[in-house]
Amino acid sequence: MEHHDHHQHDGAAAHVHTHPLQGDMAEGPRRPTRDELAHIEGWGADLDRKNRPAIPMERMPARFIHPHEGQLPQQPETVEILVSTERPGITPIFGTAQPPKGLSGMIRRAAYKWAENDLRRWLMLLAADRVNVVEGIGEDLVHGKVPNVLAEMGIKAEWEHNRAGLVKKAVIAGAVLGTAVYLMRRRER
Repeated sequence: MEHHDHHQHDGAAAHVHTHPLQGDMAEGPRRPTRDELAHIEGWGADLDRKNRPAIPMERMPARFIHPHEGQLPQQPETVEILVSTERPGITPIFGTAQPPKGLSGMIRRAAYKWAENDLRRWLMLLAADRVNVVEGIGEDLVHGKVPNVLAEMGIKAEWEHNRAGLVKKAVIAGAVLGTAVYLMRRRER
């Protein structure tokens, strides 16, 4: 709801907008009262401790994890580590389970040349994840292991717990596949 007030200022008409919770904008914003904010779930977590819902779960004295005294020892680099352009160096501890390799690794290396707030970086990293899935299936086949793609996709669990969602996904996938086949055959004619 917006209110309009017209004030005369130096002989000219001034137009001032007001809001019920703010008052006249020329006076500055008015802080809402507790009653006006009480409808917001979770509001007032910093109020009196007896009104805070998490208090029974808090421990006294509060849990404290002792920080490491001094500087953490640097983890040895046994695989290639990709480092952000915003960071001055490598962090003391890092993950080594999935070092960059193959086409997905090339995409990741290219992505890490962009800043962390650049959309291109994140889209490239998402693409690298998808490429890595295909590379993993290829590696399984090379080593003589036929991957059970349906089981890895969680089809059994989805059938047991979300049949409607699974049927919906199957119908959509069938429609997309059918449309693609139709368009390819139509193009051949």
